Amino acid sequence: MDLGAADGSAFLRSVTVRPCGRQELRRFRELLGEHHYLGYRGVVGESVAHVAEAGGQWLALLLWAAAAFKCAARDSWIGWHPAVQWQRLHLVANNVRFLVLPVVAVPNLASRVLGLSVRRLSRDWQLTWGHPILAVETFVDPARYRGSCYRGAGWDEVGLTRGFARCSGGWKRHGNPKLIFVRDVSRGARRLLSDPIPSQRLGQGVAKMKLVDNELASLQQVLRQIPDPRKRRGIRHSKTSLLAISVAAVVSGARSLEAIAQWARECTQREKGRLFFRWDSRTKRYEAPSEPTLRRFLQSVDAETVDKHVSGWLARLRRDRDEPIAIDGKALRGARREDGTVVQLLSAVLHSSGITIGQKEIARKSNEIPAAAELLRPLDLEGRCVTADALHTQIPLARFLVEEKKAAYCFTVKGNQPTLESDISHLFDQMALPPSSRDD
Repeated sequence: MDLGAADGSAFLRSVTVRPCGRQELRRFRELLGEHHYLGYRGVVGESVAHVAEAGGQWLALLLWAAAAFKCAARDSWIGWHPAVQWQRLHLVANNVRFLVLPVVAVPNLASRVLGLSVRRLSRDWQLTWGHPILAVETFVDPARYRGSCYRGAGWDEVGLTRGFARCSGGWKRHGNPKLIFVRDVSRGARRLLSDPIPSQRLGQGVAKMKLVDNELASLQQVLRQIPDPRKRRGIRHSKTSLLAISVAAVVSGARSLEAIAQWARECTQREKGRLFFRWDSRTKRYEAPSEPTLRRFLQSVDAETVDKHVSGWLARLRRDRDEPIAIDGKALRGARREDGTVVQLLSAVLHSSGITIGQKEIARKSNEIPAAAELLRPLDLEGRCVTADALHTQIPLARFLVEEKKAAYCFTVKGNQPTLESDISHLFDQMALPPSSRDD
């Protein structure tokens, strides 16, 4: 089918770009594999697929994925500090594939499609992954293309790559440098990306689900072991569904019942199906539970049982990432025992994600020190590092971690351990002296 005979300007005005539907992904991949010189090899991490069409006819395909880990020319164009770069890199997307299908022959179509795709990319990324896109990049092989369509769509050419590719965790030289093109997605994007003080705009929206299918399958097995306290009559949402929604929402960043309910409402139909939402046979759609429904259920279920099962699952889920674990105590605001004493908890928290993988209530006439080993005993700590404040800088806990749990530790030393603090100070003072001046 040759569309080149059509009136060019009128035809370009009829072109639209939309996200590729889940049921269309197979066709999308097959067309890339058949017609794109790089084929389709899959992507790692976040991605969005766009389809350009006119009158129901597919015209072009675009695949957006995570930005390049390192790119000196792009980083110079943005102007961000390396420390800021690692925090904001997820706000940049890479156009890893762009294919105008061979049935189409219309001048300026590629630039038109690129412009339409970039215009809606941030919104689609927000709906899919829970955060916006502020800038885009792509790499063009100069041996094959000149990048004219990118220039025509307002992209800037900022240099050449060094001719390396990431391979097996390292870098391999392929000797084929690529042209680097970049573009802002919104006004002031580079300022937002490079500003050391994060803007509130970067945190808008509800975070989307961060669990893959095998993680959800293991979660389902764990949740089935938790008793349902409700009477069977009148139940609309299953125990597994309500618990899975709550756990997945918290893992994705929700921190209140209202946030969990909002997170559930904003899940896509595919995500709702993966989380066992109630199926409405009348509307033929998955139905999200209301905030009162979640509140009543979570208040009635046995919290200690849920905490035990879910904490163990989280610990196993994150085990392969070897995140350090922090132990920290806190008083529950507004929670008091019958004798008027404040309820205190000791928690084990993953450093980077902030996920609590274990917690224990501190006995009324005790403190955090004896509770630490009890908290950590059921956790798999081998090869991990446990951090704690000065209160837990105790020989028994250190021996417990090293000898029994095969873990490392990093404890704070303050004035509550004056001898140890003095020894450490003396050690560093000696290290600062020239060798001839040191004590034997």
